[in-house]
Amino acid sequence: MFPLSCRRFPDRSMKDSLIFTLLWIAICAIQVAPDASNHRYSEGDSVPLYANKVGPFHNPSETYRYFDLPFCSPGDVKEKKEALGEVLNGDRLVSAPYKLDFKREKDTEVACKSKLSKKEVAQFRAAVKKDYYFQMYYDDLPIWGFIGKVDREGRDDPSEYKYFLFKHIQFDISYNRDRVIEISARMDPHSVVDLTEDKDVDVEFMYTVKWRETDTPFEKRMDKYSQSSSLPHHLEIHWFSIINSCVTVLLLTGFLATILMRVLKNDFMKYAQDEEAADDQEETGWKYIHGDVFRFPKYKSLFAAALGSGTQLFTLTVFIFMLALVGVFYPYNRGALFTALVVIYALTSGIAGYTASSFYCQLEGTNWVRNLLLTGCLFCGPLFATFCFLNTVAIVYNATAALPFGTIVVIVLIWTLVTSPLLVLGGIAGKNSRIEFQAPCRTTKYPREIPQLPWYRSTVPQMAMAGFLPFSAIYIELYYIFASVWGHKIYTIYSILFIVFIILLIVTAFITVALTYFQLTAEDHEWWWRSFLCGGSTGLFIYGYCLYYYYARSDMSGFMQTSFFFGYMACICYGFFLMLGTVGFRAALFFVRHIYRSIKCE
Repeated sequence: MFPLSCRRFPDRSMKDSLIFTLLWIAICAIQVAPDASNHRYSEGDSVPLYANKVGPFHNPSETYRYFDLPFCSPGDVKEKKEALGEVLNGDRLVSAPYKLDFKREKDTEVACKSKLSKKEVAQFRAAVKKDYYFQMYYDDLPIWGFIGKVDREGRDDPSEYKYFLFKHIQFDISYNRDRVIEISARMDPHSVVDLTEDKDVDVEFMYTVKWRETDTPFEKRMDKYSQSSSLPHHLEIHWFSIINSCVTVLLLTGFLATILMRVLKNDFMKYAQDEEAADDQEETGWKYIHGDVFRFPKYKSLFAAALGSGTQLFTLTVFIFMLALVGVFYPYNRGALFTALVVIYALTSGIAGYTASSFYCQLEGTNWVRNLLLTGCLFCGPLFATFCFLNTVAIVYNATAALPFGTIVVIVLIWTLVTSPLLVLGGIAGKNSRIEFQAPCRTTKYPREIPQLPWYRSTVPQMAMAGFLPFSAIYIELYYIFASVWGHKIYTIYSILFIVFIILLIVTAFITVALTYFQLTAEDHEWWWRSFLCGGSTGLFIYGYCLYYYYARSDMSGFMQTSFFFGYMACICYGFFLMLGTVGFRAALFFVRHIYRSIKCE
């Protein structure tokens, strides 16, 4: 399933490269457990079937253990040992009450019998009313089905609805020689238990197993799960999104090329005149604040920490895309994405420490230890606070989203033994790098007074303008991402997503450069924080889209689902703010250095 093997370090010319080493470690970390789907079977062999979870169909975060509902158990229920990413994903696999031996057909087999009490009937009825579904895994292939149905036909009053529990499942399984290729579960609509009234009910849970042979090779058995996101009409929408984004980029770059470059050329010609002519001119424009433009910003420790965290998150995103493009995140590779996020974030913490400490020292900061602590807490602090609140909510609801104590200990150990030491080592390396800030102009002793500017040149309107264009380039793709993360659709077209990400970076960089130029021409030399805030403002627009998606495009409801959606999306958008803010500032810094290096500053 994986293009690289972690058993042997690949023999390549870039073997000693840090980037390749981190990527290789991440792939190995994701493959810590052997893939059970590689098993071959003989007729009659027992194939693992695990029941995973149940929950309301429209609330993807609100899931519970399968046997939290009073399904009858066949006896000793065994829990499957799960990897870190599977636990973070909310998977809680246990042995299912159905026995599906390889190539053994069964016709109306009784799995178990149960007598449901009034309380258990009410519990099932409440689950059916909320459209509960179940999820199982058979040889690592996912299975879904609804646990019951609501009969609304001919009834206008909800109190007259009838509620039924499905008690018969038919498993249709395809095989190719000695391997399982496909499985589906169908609920018999005629074999039901009436749950409408609160009374004791006897129920027999039954199942049927049908096997059929197929020519589909084992390597392509996951293809059907990814086809839904790559159907022709979906691809047309994706390509329309890319074309829309490319048009935005072309218009923006065209604007900069024709307007900005022409204006800059005129500025260079004007400023290249001799001193006497220059003295006769009125001192206006960006050239005349050359003594202030490289004056270090306020709150330099926070600024350097934000750059360090943003650089780390940018590196993390690039690595995730690299893993996705080489095929690691195939459909229903349970927990692979969460494992990759945890491992790569821990391994790249040294980048945050080095970037923050190095830039802080360039800004002539002295308390680099405090700066390093701020860097380590700037993103993880809000994330940890959000996690504590949401994990408490999940514990109250007894949902599978609540992490077990052992998993929390593992994450704390990763933070203590990997993230923190690498952050400190990166900070020490950045402090000792002795890199001076490259400023083409000398900074005057006293700052020049900033003239009174119109309201539309203030920070908030500039952020609104800077965030709207990048957001307009990605908003079409956002719907598919949200439908995948907060729904049951599958997103597998990572190549298109990567193109959209590149376009996002380009638009963010160009719009930040343009606004920085206009700010400097207005003789406002405090561009450092402005460029960071303008670059990161797209994250605020994405969070605004969250509000629209929740209320207009989804059917999510309930306190738990609402808090999980807005809580974790706030952390994700905050991460986008730091990452894109770093991109915007770096682009603006390159531009400012370039234009002031091109003129003679006295």
